[in-house]
Amino acid sequence: MRGGEKVLENICKAYPSADIFTHVYNKNNISQIITSHNIETSLINKLPFATYLYKYYLLFMPYALKKLDLRKYDLIISCESGPSKGIIKSKKSLHVCYCHSPMRYLYDMRHEYLNKYSFLLKKLINIIFNYLQKWDYKTAQKIDLVIANSKFVSSRIRKNWNRSSTVIHPTINLDEFYISKTKKSYYVILSELVSYKKIDIAIEAFNKSKKELYIIGSGSLLKKFRKISNKNIRFLSNVTDSEKTAYLSNAQALIFPGIEDFGITPLESLASGTPVIAFRGGGVLDYLKENKNAIFFNNQTSNSLNRALVKFEKNKNKFNPEDLRKTILNFSNQSFINKFKKIINKNLKNEN
Repeated sequence: MRGGEKVLENICKAYPSADIFTHVYNKNNISQIITSHNIETSLINKLPFATYLYKYYLLFMPYALKKLDLRKYDLIISCESGPSKGIIKSKKSLHVCYCHSPMRYLYDMRHEYLNKYSFLLKKLINIIFNYLQKWDYKTAQKIDLVIANSKFVSSRIRKNWNRSSTVIHPTINLDEFYISKTKKSYYVILSELVSYKKIDIAIEAFNKSKKELYIIGSGSLLKKFRKISNKNIRFLSNVTDSEKTAYLSNAQALIFPGIEDFGITPLESLASGTPVIAFRGGGVLDYLKENKNAIFFNNQTSNSLNRALVKFEKNKNKFNPEDLRKTILNFSNQSFINKFKKIINKNLKNEN
């Protein structure tokens, strides 16, 4: 389950009788906590193969959001990393947006998204993105309260929307993770295998260092990564949650080379008593601390990562698994629910 769905689960627990509105959903791919709610879909769900091709219907989503009838609700919570905040509400309603990220393909990662297309298609998509960016900014001004998932995202909200925001971090179920009595020799990556995760940096680094690396995940670059990896790098797909937990608990360290808006996996690693070797950037800086629960590298290059690996090998005995877990005990699901409801209740009173 991805981080955004875990946040939605917590919101569902906070508001157990809430209705859920979404463009599309596949009941088989979401948790029972979410499916126990009444779920209604937008017009997008009626379009051909919407469950699989929803990304291609991005241009129609603003219109679909306008058609949702939300007049009876006093509280509307939108979870934003795509166009979900552009709803129309009544004057009596409080609209709270929990923002995982302003749409990256409209702002700082636009060129990376466009570069995979041909020249003519790139021109067409750029016109669509320009329209959506204007719509995105306009709808952001109508939100009553913006909550960001990290300081990193909060700064992007300020830059892209010119809005202030309150930070409430995503959380994990600490009881799902445990500390192993002994560590094995491998390092581990848990990630979708796509370009912006920068897994190629880790592969290059471990090809040089010859250290054992397990890469858990799937994605469009799996075949390419297999081809460029030496025998000391092992790929694992279709791993169960219990197996993932075991791999994290037994690893020397989690390797985290990308820039994430928040980063749930490092939290899970620390809950398993496993330190993190991460690039110094993104949302992880809210909870990863140098030499306390992490070792950072400053450049997204294999050489920089390998220098961090050398530093970790010299200092790994200083990382006590129990102490590592203690550094993130305040990232429990109940903590999220308490903070979330407190700030919303405060704003509901102010509205009244």
